[in-house]
Amino acid sequence: MNTDISSLLGLSPREIDIYRVLLSLGASSIRTIADKSGVNRGSTYESLKAMQQKGVVTYQPKGKRRLFAPVDPDILLQLAEERRQGLDRAMEELKQTFIPELQHLKPDFNAANVSFYEGDDGIEQVLRDILTTVAHSNADSYSVFSSKPIRKHLYRPFPNFTNQRIQRGINVRAIAIGDGGEDALLSERKWIKTEGKVDAAYIAIYPPKCAIISLASENYPTAVVIDSAEVAGAQKIIFDTLWRLL
Repeated sequence: MNTDISSLLGLSPREIDIYRVLLSLGASSIRTIADKSGVNRGSTYESLKAMQQKGVVTYQPKGKRRLFAPVDPDILLQLAEERRQGLDRAMEELKQTFIPELQHLKPDFNAANVSFYEGDDGIEQVLRDILTTVAHSNADSYSVFSSKPIRKHLYRPFPNFTNQRIQRGINVRAIAIGDGGEDALLSERKWIKTEGKVDAAYIAIYPPKCAIISLASENYPTAVVIDSAEVAGAQKIIFDTLWRLL
Protein backbone atom coordinates (compact mmCIF):
# COMPACT_ATOMS: atom_id res chain seq x y z
CA MET A 1 0.00 0.00 0.00
CA ASN A 2 1.18 3.48 -0.81
CA THR A 3 2.55 5.11 2.35
CA ASP A 4 0.59 8.29 1.60
CA ILE A 5 -2.66 6.29 1.59
CA SER A 6 -1.80 4.46 4.81
CA SER A 7 -1.02 7.73 6.58
CA LEU A 8 -4.32 9.21 5.37
CA LEU A 9 -6.06 6.21 6.92
CA GLY A 10 -4.24 6.81 10.20
CA LEU A 11 -2.15 3.64 9.91
CA SER A 12 1.62 3.56 10.17
CA PRO A 13 3.75 1.58 7.67
CA ARG A 14 4.51 -0.92 10.47
CA GLU A 15 0.80 -1.37 11.17
CA ILE A 16 0.13 -1.98 7.49
CA ASP A 17 2.91 -4.61 7.40
CA ILE A 18 1.49 -6.36 10.45
CA TYR A 19 -2.03 -6.21 8.98
CA ARG A 20 -0.77 -7.87 5.78
CA VAL A 21 0.88 -10.60 7.87
CA LEU A 22 -2.33 -11.16 9.84
CA LEU A 23 -4.36 -11.50 6.64
CA SER A 24 -2.02 -14.27 5.48
CA LEU A 25 -1.88 -16.02 8.87
CA GLY A 26 -5.36 -15.62 10.28
CA ALA A 27 -5.79 -15.49 14.06
CA SER A 28 -2.30 -15.76 15.53
CA SER A 29 -0.27 -15.18 18.65
CA ILE A 30 1.95 -12.16 19.16
CA ARG A 31 5.04 -14.34 18.85
CA THR A 32 3.92 -15.77 15.50
CA ILE A 33 3.00 -12.35 14.16
CA ALA A 34 6.32 -10.88 15.32
CA ASP A 35 8.33 -13.71 13.77
CA LYS A 36 6.50 -13.46 10.44
CA SER A 37 6.63 -9.64 10.25
CA GLY A 38 10.20 -9.28 11.45
CA VAL A 39 9.16 -6.82 14.17
CA ASN A 40 10.20 -7.42 17.79
CA ARG A 41 7.45 -8.67 20.09
CA GLY A 42 7.23 -5.50 22.19
CA SER A 43 6.69 -3.29 19.15
CA THR A 44 4.31 -5.85 17.63
CA TYR A 45 2.17 -5.81 20.78
CA GLU A 46 2.05 -2.00 20.88
CA SER A 47 1.09 -1.88 17.19
CA LEU A 48 -1.63 -4.51 17.67
CA LYS A 49 -3.13 -2.55 20.58
CA ALA A 50 -3.21 0.59 18.43
CA MET A 51 -4.71 -1.34 15.50
CA GLN A 52 -7.37 -2.80 17.78
CA GLN A 53 -8.39 0.72 18.83
CA LYS A 54 -8.60 1.69 15.15
CA GLY A 55 -10.81 -1.30 14.42
CA VAL A 56 -8.58 -3.17 11.97
CA VAL A 57 -7.78 -6.14 14.25
CA THR A 58 -9.73 -8.02 16.90
CA TYR A 59 -8.58 -9.74 20.09
CA GLN A 60 -9.55 -13.35 20.68
CA PRO A 61 -8.62 -14.93 24.05
CA LYS A 62 -7.83 -18.62 23.78
CA GLY A 63 -7.07 -20.07 27.18
CA LYS A 64 -3.98 -18.29 28.47
CA ARG A 65 -2.96 -17.21 24.97
CA ARG A 66 -3.82 -14.00 23.20
CA LEU A 67 -4.73 -14.31 19.54
CA PHE A 68 -5.18 -11.38 17.22
CA ALA A 69 -7.15 -11.62 13.98
CA PRO A 70 -7.56 -9.18 11.07
CA VAL A 71 -10.85 -7.49 10.27
CA ASP A 72 -11.96 -7.80 6.63
CA PRO A 73 -10.05 -5.36 4.34
CA ASP A 74 -13.31 -3.52 3.64
CA ILE A 75 -12.66 -1.84 6.99
CA LEU A 76 -10.13 0.34 5.18
CA LEU A 77 -12.94 1.90 3.13
CA GLN A 78 -14.80 2.62 6.36
CA LEU A 79 -11.69 4.27 7.81
CA ALA A 80 -11.32 6.36 4.66
CA GLU A 81 -14.97 7.45 4.85
CA GLU A 82 -14.62 8.40 8.52
CA ARG A 83 -11.50 10.41 7.69
CA ARG A 84 -13.29 12.12 4.81
CA GLN A 85 -16.25 13.08 6.98
CA GLY A 86 -13.88 14.35 9.68
CA LEU A 87 -12.00 16.41 7.11
CA ASP A 88 -15.25 17.86 5.76
CA ARG A 89 -16.24 18.90 9.28
CA ALA A 90 -12.80 20.39 9.88
CA MET A 91 -12.96 22.35 6.61
CA GLU A 92 -16.35 23.76 7.53
CA GLU A 93 -15.13 24.69 11.00
CA LEU A 94 -12.06 26.38 9.51
CA LYS A 95 -14.15 28.42 7.08
CA GLN A 96 -16.95 29.35 9.44
CA THR A 97 -15.14 29.92 12.72
CA PHE A 98 -11.42 29.36 13.06
CA ILE A 99 -10.05 31.35 10.10
CA PRO A 100 -12.39 34.33 10.67
CA GLU A 101 -11.24 34.43 14.31
CA LEU A 102 -7.59 34.41 13.22
CA GLN A 103 -8.24 37.11 10.61
CA HIS A 104 -9.54 39.42 13.33
CA LEU A 105 -6.22 39.14 15.13
CA LYS A 106 -4.37 40.67 12.18
CA PRO A 107 -3.74 44.44 12.10
CA ASP A 108 -5.17 46.29 9.13
CA PHE A 109 -1.77 46.45 7.47
CA ASN A 110 1.75 45.44 8.42
CA ALA A 111 4.91 44.03 6.90
CA ALA A 112 3.29 40.60 6.67
CA ASN A 113 0.98 42.01 3.98
CA VAL A 114 3.92 42.39 1.61
CA SER A 115 5.59 39.26 0.25
CA PHE A 116 8.69 39.05 -1.92
CA TYR A 117 9.49 36.34 -4.47
CA GLU A 118 12.32 35.71 -6.86
CA GLY A 119 13.42 33.23 -9.49
CA ASP A 120 11.21 30.98 -11.59
CA ASP A 121 9.90 29.13 -8.53
CA GLY A 122 8.83 32.40 -6.94
CA ILE A 123 7.06 33.60 -10.07
CA GLU A 124 5.22 30.29 -10.33
CA GLN A 125 3.98 30.79 -6.76
CA VAL A 126 2.68 34.24 -7.65
CA LEU A 127 0.91 33.00 -10.78
CA ARG A 128 -0.69 30.16 -8.84
CA ASP A 129 -1.76 32.65 -6.16
CA ILE A 130 -3.53 34.71 -8.82
CA LEU A 131 -5.58 31.71 -9.97
CA THR A 132 -6.33 30.51 -6.43
CA THR A 133 -7.30 33.94 -5.10
CA VAL A 134 -9.60 34.75 -8.02
CA ALA A 135 -11.17 31.26 -7.96
CA HIS A 136 -12.06 31.67 -4.26
CA SER A 137 -13.34 35.23 -4.57
CA ASN A 138 -16.72 36.52 -5.67
CA ALA A 139 -15.15 37.83 -8.87
CA ASP A 140 -14.33 35.66 -11.85
CA SER A 141 -11.75 37.96 -13.38
CA TYR A 142 -8.60 39.98 -12.80
CA SER A 143 -6.74 42.74 -14.61
CA VAL A 144 -3.14 43.17 -15.72
CA PHE A 145 -0.73 45.70 -17.12
CA SER A 146 1.88 43.87 -19.19
CA SER A 147 4.85 45.23 -21.10
CA LYS A 148 6.31 43.53 -24.14
CA PRO A 149 9.80 42.68 -22.78
CA ILE A 150 8.48 40.53 -19.91
CA ARG A 151 6.03 38.38 -21.84
CA LYS A 152 8.42 35.69 -23.04
CA HIS A 153 9.76 35.25 -19.50
CA LEU A 154 6.52 35.48 -17.51
CA TYR A 155 5.06 32.01 -18.04
CA ARG A 156 8.37 30.20 -18.37
CA PRO A 157 8.00 28.51 -14.96
CA PHE A 158 4.26 27.85 -15.44
CA PRO A 159 3.68 27.15 -19.17
CA ASN A 160 0.11 25.85 -18.74
CA PHE A 161 -1.02 28.90 -16.74
CA THR A 162 -3.39 30.09 -19.49
CA ASN A 163 -4.93 26.64 -19.90
CA GLN A 164 -5.57 26.40 -16.17
CA ARG A 165 -7.05 29.90 -16.14
CA ILE A 166 -9.48 28.92 -18.90
CA GLN A 167 -10.37 25.61 -17.23
CA ARG A 168 -11.31 27.52 -14.06
CA GLY A 169 -13.46 29.95 -16.05
CA ILE A 170 -11.37 32.97 -15.04
CA ASN A 171 -11.48 36.04 -17.29
CA VAL A 172 -8.62 38.49 -17.71
CA ARG A 173 -8.44 42.02 -19.07
CA ALA A 174 -4.99 43.09 -20.18
CA ILE A 175 -3.61 46.49 -21.05
CA ALA A 176 -0.55 45.72 -23.14
CA ILE A 177 2.28 48.24 -23.08
CA GLY A 178 3.87 47.87 -26.49
CA ASP A 179 2.98 45.54 -29.33
CA GLY A 180 2.10 41.87 -29.14
CA GLY A 181 0.37 39.74 -26.61
CA GLU A 182 -1.38 36.41 -27.10
CA ASP A 183 -5.03 35.92 -28.00
CA ALA A 184 -6.74 33.41 -25.73
CA LEU A 185 -10.19 32.45 -24.57
CA LEU A 186 -11.76 34.45 -21.73
CA SER A 187 -9.42 37.36 -22.33
CA GLU A 188 -9.71 40.93 -23.57
CA ARG A 189 -6.78 43.12 -24.55
CA LYS A 190 -6.18 46.78 -25.27
CA TRP A 191 -2.89 48.45 -26.17
CA ILE A 192 -0.90 51.50 -25.20
CA LYS A 193 1.46 52.51 -27.97
CA THR A 194 4.94 53.48 -26.87
CA GLU A 195 8.09 54.90 -28.40
CA GLY A 196 11.58 53.85 -27.44
CA LYS A 197 12.61 51.28 -24.88
CA VAL A 198 10.03 49.87 -22.45
CA ASP A 199 11.05 48.25 -19.16
CA ALA A 200 9.92 44.73 -18.36
CA ALA A 201 6.98 44.86 -15.97
CA TYR A 202 3.78 43.00 -15.19
CA ILE A 203 1.16 44.21 -12.71
CA ALA A 204 -1.70 41.91 -11.78
CA ILE A 205 -4.69 43.34 -9.91
CA TYR A 206 -6.75 40.64 -8.22
CA PRO A 207 -8.43 42.12 -5.11
CA PRO A 208 -7.60 42.02 -2.30
CA LYS A 209 -4.11 41.63 -3.77
CA CYS A 210 -1.91 43.03 -6.46
CA ALA A 211 1.35 41.60 -7.75
CA ILE A 212 4.24 43.39 -9.43
CA ILE A 213 6.66 41.26 -11.45
CA SER A 214 9.80 42.65 -13.07
CA LEU A 215 13.16 41.46 -14.40
CA ALA A 216 16.49 42.15 -12.75
CA SER A 217 19.84 41.72 -14.45
CA GLU A 218 20.19 38.75 -16.81
CA ASN A 219 16.39 38.47 -16.97
CA TYR A 220 16.16 37.21 -13.38
CA PRO A 221 12.49 37.56 -12.32
CA THR A 222 11.44 39.15 -9.05
CA ALA A 223 8.00 39.88 -7.64
CA VAL A 224 6.21 41.70 -4.84
CA VAL A 225 2.68 40.78 -3.74
CA ILE A 226 0.73 43.30 -1.67
CA ASP A 227 -2.24 41.90 0.23
CA SER A 228 -4.32 45.01 0.80
CA ALA A 229 -7.89 45.64 -0.30
CA GLU A 230 -7.20 49.39 -0.29
CA VAL A 231 -4.12 49.19 -2.51
CA ALA A 232 -5.74 46.69 -4.88
CA GLY A 233 -8.90 48.79 -4.99
CA ALA A 234 -6.96 51.94 -5.94
CA GLN A 235 -5.08 50.04 -8.66
CA LYS A 236 -8.37 48.69 -10.02
CA ILE A 237 -9.83 52.20 -10.24
CA ILE A 238 -6.78 53.32 -12.24
CA PHE A 239 -7.02 50.30 -14.52
CA ASP A 240 -10.79 50.61 -15.10
CA THR A 241 -10.48 54.33 -15.89
CA LEU A 242 -7.68 53.75 -18.39
CA TRP A 243 -9.53 50.79 -19.91
CA ARG A 244 -12.55 52.98 -20.68
CA LEU A 245 -10.35 55.63 -22.28
CA LEU A 246 -8.51 53.25 -24.62
